[in-house]
Amino acid sequence: MTMLGKCNTDHPAVLGWVREMTDLCQPDRVFWCDGSEAEKAALTEEAVAQGVLLKLNPAKLPGCYYHRSNPNDVARVEQCTYICTETQEEAGPTNNWAPPKEMRQKLLAMARGGMRGRTMYVIPYLMGPAGSPLAKVGFELSDSVYVALNMRVMTRMGQVAYQHLGHGEDFNRGLHCMLDIHPERRFICHFPHENLIISVGSAYGGNVLLGKKCLALRIGSYLASREGWMAEHMLILGVEAPTGQKTYVAAAFPSACGKTNFAMMIPPPHFKGWKIWTVGDDIAWMKPGPDGRLYAINPEAGYFGVAPGTNYKSNPNAMKTIARDTLYTNVALTPDLDVWWEGKDGPPPSTCTDWQGRPWTPASKEKAAHPNSRFTAPMANNPMLAPEVNDPQGVPISALIFGGRRASTLPLVFESFDWIHGVFVGATIGSETTAAAAGTLGQVRRDPMAMLPFCGYNMGDYFRHWLRMRKRLKYPPRIFHVNWFRKDAAGNFLWPGFGENMRVLKWILDRCAGGAHGHETPLGWVPGPEDLDLGGMDGFTPEHLTRALAIDAEEWRRELVLQEELFLKLYPYLPKEMIFQRELLVARL
Repeated sequence: MTMLGKCNTDHPAVLGWVREMTDLCQPDRVFWCDGSEAEKAALTEEAVAQGVLLKLNPAKLPGCYYHRSNPNDVARVEQCTYICTETQEEAGPTNNWAPPKEMRQKLLAMARGGMRGRTMYVIPYLMGPAGSPLAKVGFELSDSVYVALNMRVMTRMGQVAYQHLGHGEDFNRGLHCMLDIHPERRFICHFPHENLIISVGSAYGGNVLLGKKCLALRIGSYLASREGWMAEHMLILGVEAPTGQKTYVAAAFPSACGKTNFAMMIPPPHFKGWKIWTVGDDIAWMKPGPDGRLYAINPEAGYFGVAPGTNYKSNPNAMKTIARDTLYTNVALTPDLDVWWEGKDGPPPSTCTDWQGRPWTPASKEKAAHPNSRFTAPMANNPMLAPEVNDPQGVPISALIFGGRRASTLPLVFESFDWIHGVFVGATIGSETTAAAAGTLGQVRRDPMAMLPFCGYNMGDYFRHWLRMRKRLKYPPRIFHVNWFRKDAAGNFLWPGFGENMRVLKWILDRCAGGAHGHETPLGWVPGPEDLDLGGMDGFTPEHLTRALAIDAEEWRRELVLQEELFLKLYPYLPKEMIFQRELLVARL
């Protein structure tokens, strides 16, 4: 076995664990990553030589590379994702559970000798700004150079992790073995009591970039519930008024609901002098501050975003962010080594190579880019990256926003009556399945707080933790719900969305500052058509807004029946406050 890269630590626990996993996996080489620019160049060169990456057109996409994954390995696999706790009750009815001792033995047996002929990359990384009391250290051992290069973008990698760890032993241990990328030998397993993650049989980012969903949410949510903070699937943005005053909000949307677009929104021309700053596009770690407010950090250092649908209309800042130093996965490749995907600006190319390496033309029946094709880009590329993104204390959150994709029933925006009611609102959010998702078109899939696939413990206890957090906050954020996707009888969207969402966000900020009107309704506080600034919206009238804000009692009676499905599943663990809130809603209707 050859040692590559300099081992920058004498930490006995780190060295001991790496040695133990090296003896188990039997790699030919061990490479200790340091996060340097020279290392990035060397690993990129190695990945190109292996055919793992292809260099893209430097004139069009400087510093960008292309990766194509196995067609059976293109997305997160919830059916292969396990929470391994001593009792099944601790994992809860919404997670796959396995007993930790048996699952660990099974996975280690699979990993035994699994890196022969390969290099093991030792990836030290920090989730969160250096010096933050919320930051967490992880060490991922992976046999994928693609993982090493992606983790370099998505985390603060190298010496900063050792400095934060010091002499402590509180770090996440992550083992990733690609094996043969066979779906039947694919497991993504979390051991919350041991702060351990083992992922085998996959090379897709969501399953193997272990700092992301695995540590930041599944392990993170478990640690947060025990340590008195919150690990949430939320974007964080800052709104700067023309006066220079900044207000911060966090928002949770299930997939395909415009989360990254909202985090990088550009206000319409009518809002002269207003700016939106991106703190984070996906994950928020939040903790009560000494002043009684809730403070949030973005634990990540990059964006792992969905490419299809991203363009200069939906998200100009994202397009600028991914124009350089970006890794593209499973998009289409043009003859001049540019990238393309459905929904990108301009006409489709007359010919290109699709995400599986096959010739493609506009007449082809299948999509050129996989619907879940991705870009991995450093957050430093974002022209509107918030200057506070590296503040160890985080930013104070004034509002929490929940949202889903609903063609009916849910109005454009409403504010909850109080924190407990807001938790109920977040616990009952759902989205209708789209054509790209499995299941019946339009069927509502419940996704509490957008955390259903990511909560690392019992969802009933997770709701209880949210309720408990109220007692630790003197000035809790106000809680809102938005729905950009409501349609009329002809199937047309009632709200234009994208940058126009600034108008709804402005009402939310004014509510937080105590300066905006709202009508009391059975759902919560709703603006009247006169309460939103519609200036500069050609062809959009207060009548249009009235329809987008309407509440239909009959639709809501059906909604209450739909909500019951999740509540019945969680009933033995459901906090009584959730049941009471549902009864109050029934009474108000």
